[in-house]
Amino acid sequence: MRAVAARVTRASVTVGGEVVGEIGPGLLVLLGVHRDDTADAVGVMARKLHELRILDGERSCAEAGAPLLVISQFTLYGDTRKGRRPSWSAAAGGAQAEPLVDAVVAALRERGATVATGVFGADMAVESVNDGPFTVLVEA
Repeated sequence: MRAVAARVTRASVTVGGEVVGEIGPGLLVLLGVHRDDTADAVGVMARKLHELRILDGERSCAEAGAPLLVISQFTLYGDTRKGRRPSWSAAAGGAQAEPLVDAVVAALRERGATVATGVFGADMAVESVNDGPFTVLVEA
C-alpha cells in the first residue's frame, strides 16, 4: 500500500459537479493499493498517516486533531520504466482495492480521526492548497 500525503490548508473533491469531501488544514492523502496487498497493511497505513508528523510544529493529525481527505488513486502503482504508456499491472483491481481503501478510512476513524473521502472509481476533481508545500510518500 502506498500513499502520497500532502499538508494542505484546504482540500476538496468533487464528483459530478458536487463536492463530496472537503477539509480545512490537514492532510490530503492519495491512497494506492498494490495487487499483493492484504488486510495486514490496513492498520499500519492508518497508523502511519494518523501519526505522520508533518503538520505545523512537527505535529501529527492525531496530536493536532487535524482532518484527512483520503482519495483512492490506483495510478500510484503506474510503471513508467518502459515506453511512453504507464503499465497498471501492479495496481490492485477495484474488487480488491475498494474494501482495503474503505478499511483504511475505517481504521483512521476508529483512531478518532476526522476523515473525508472521494468516491471510489469515480471521475473526481481534486483541489488543494498545499501548505509549504510539504508532501511525502508513505508505504505500508
